Amino acid sequence: MLSTLVALLLASVVAVPISRRLGFGSVLGYLVGGALIGPNVLGLVSGIDQIQAVSELGVVMLLFLIGLELRPARLWTLRRSVFGLGSAQVFGCAAVLAVTIHAGSAASVSDLTLGWPAAIALGLGLALSSTAIVLPMLGERQLLAGRAGRDGFAVLLFQDLSFIPLVALVPLLGLSHPRGLQALDAAALPWRAVATGIAAIGAILLGGLVLLPRLFRLIGGARTPESFTAVALLTVALTAWLAEAAGLSMSLGAFLAGVLLSNSEYRHELEADIAPFEGLLLGFFFISVGMSAHLGLLAADPLRIGRDVLLLLGIKIAICFVLGRIGRQDNRDALRFALALPQGSEFSFVLFGAAVAAGTLPGSVAAEATLTVALSMAATPILFAASERFLMPRLDAALLRQAPVYDEVPLQNAPVIICGFGRMGQIIGRVLRTQGMPFTALDHDATQVEVLRRFGARVFYGDPGRPEMLRAAGAETAKLLVVTLGDPDDVLRVVDVAQRHFPDLRILARARNRKHAHLLMTRNVPIVRETFHSALAMTGMVLEELGIGENARKQAIETFREHDERSLRESLPYHDDEKRLIQTAKQMNEELTGLFAGDRPS
Repeated sequence: MLSTLVALLLASVVAVPISRRLGFGSVLGYLVGGALIGPNVLGLVSGIDQIQAVSELGVVMLLFLIGLELRPARLWTLRRSVFGLGSAQVFGCAAVLAVTIHAGSAASVSDLTLGWPAAIALGLGLALSSTAIVLPMLGERQLLAGRAGRDGFAVLLFQDLSFIPLVALVPLLGLSHPRGLQALDAAALPWRAVATGIAAIGAILLGGLVLLPRLFRLIGGARTPESFTAVALLTVALTAWLAEAAGLSMSLGAFLAGVLLSNSEYRHELEADIAPFEGLLLGFFFISVGMSAHLGLLAADPLRIGRDVLLLLGIKIAICFVLGRIGRQDNRDALRFALALPQGSEFSFVLFGAAVAAGTLPGSVAAEATLTVALSMAATPILFAASERFLMPRLDAALLRQAPVYDEVPLQNAPVIICGFGRMGQIIGRVLRTQGMPFTALDHDATQVEVLRRFGARVFYGDPGRPEMLRAAGAETAKLLVVTLGDPDDVLRVVDVAQRHFPDLRILARARNRKHAHLLMTRNVPIVRETFHSALAMTGMVLEELGIGENARKQAIETFREHDERSLRESLPYHDDEKRLIQTAKQMNEELTGLFAGDRPS
C-alpha cells in the first residue's frame, strides 16, 4: 500500500509540473503520469479498481465545491442554459455519433456489425463530457466566469441530471437480448429506479435544508476545527452515498448538498476544509484513468483508434460550436465552449459497463470505446491550450479590427473627467452641474450614451481605457479623474492607463467589492465602496424601526464603519491569500462582536 502511495505521489509531482510548464494544464500531466506507472507500462501500481473507487471522491468533492459557489437564485437563472443548451448538446451529439457508429459498423469489413441499440448506447456515452476535466481546465485560465464557462457548466450540470435516466435506458436498449431481459429483471422496472432516485433527492434536500445547518452551527460553536472538517467530509460522503445507493450520480448528490449550503454562514470554512482533499483525490482520479487505459489496443491498431478519437473530437466540436453560435455566443466564446467539451466522460465508463451487463454492447467494443474516451480526455487539454495560444490571439485581433467607431471627442479642458456615466456617474455629474463645475463624461456603452443624450446629457461614446480618448477628454490638464465603470476589470484598466500616461492626474474610483477595493488600494487610488455607505444608511433606518435610540444608532453604525475600514486596510498585505483572509475575517467578526457586547448595558 505504501509503495502504491509513493508511486501515485511521484507521478503527481513529476508529470503535473512538466505538463503545466508546457502550457497543457494539470489534467494531461495526471493522465500521462497514470499511464506511465500503470500496469501497461512500468507496472508500479496494481489494484486500479480500488484506487479508482477512492479517487472518484475527488469528482464528488469538486461538485460539492461548485454547489457551494452556486446560489439557488443563480441556479434558477441558468435554467434555460441547463435544460435548453444542455439537452441540445447531449441528444444532438448522441444522435450524430450513433448514426456515424452504425454506418461505420455496417460499412466495416470486419465480422462485427453493431445494431442500433449498441450504436445508441455508444452515442449516449460518448456524448457526455468530463466535469472533472472541463471545470479545472477553465478555472486555471480564469474562464469559468465568462460566457463559455457559464454555458459549459450548464451543459455539464444537465449531463449530471440526465445520468440516471440514461443508465435506466440502457437495459431497455438490450431487451431483444436474453442478458438484457435478465438485467431488466434484476434491476426491476425503471420506474422503480426513478422513484428511488426521487426519494433520495428528497432526502438530500430535506437534510440539507433542516439538519445540516443546525449540525454545522453546533460543531462550529464547539470551536473544534478537526470536528468541523470531519463533519464537512461526512456531508460530502453521505450525500454521495445516498445518491449512489439510489442509482444516481454520486456527484449529483454532493452538488445538491453544496447548493443547499451555499447561503450558509459556514460556506467559506467548508470550502477551505474540503479544497485540499478535493485537489489531491481529483488528481488521483485522473491518474487512475490513465492507468486503466488499454494501451495494448492502441498498439495493436493505432490507425483505427486514432481515427475514432479524431471522429469523436471533430463531431462534438462541430456540434458544440454550432450550438454556441445559435445561443448567440460570439466566435471566441463558441470556440472555447466547443473545445472544452469534446472529450468523453467519467460517466461514459459507467454507461459502457451497464450496456455490457445488459447485453447491449460487446465487451471488446466497450474496451475500445473506453480507450477512445481516455485518449480524448488526454487530447482535450492539448487542443484547448493550442487554441488559447494560436487561435484566440487571431480572433482578438479580428475583434479589434471590428471595434465600434467611437466618438471623435473634441479637445476638452474641464477639470473633471467622469469615466462611466451610469447611476453613480450621473449623480456626480448632476451635483457638479448644480455647482457650475464643468466635466467631461465618457462611457463605452452605446445604448446608455444614446439614452442619456435624449435626456440632454453631454456624454461621449468611447473607451476610457484608451490613452488617446483620455487625452482628448482633457486628462493632461484636468484635476480629477473619477472612474465609476461597472466592471471591476474595466476600472482597473482605466486606472492603470491613467497612472501610466497621466501621472499628475488625481484619481478617485468606485470599488465593487472588497477584492476590488484591495486591488485599487494596491495602486494607491482613493476609493468609494459601491454599496457600503448606502447599506449603512439603510441599517440606520432598520435600527430606527426596531426602536433603537438615535445616539445608540449612530454609535453602532460609526463603530461598525471604523472597524470595517480598519479591517480593509489591515488585510491589504495579504489580499490574495484566501485562507488568511477568511481567518482574519473570523477574527475581526469576533472582535466586533466583543466591542458591541462591551457597549451593551449590563
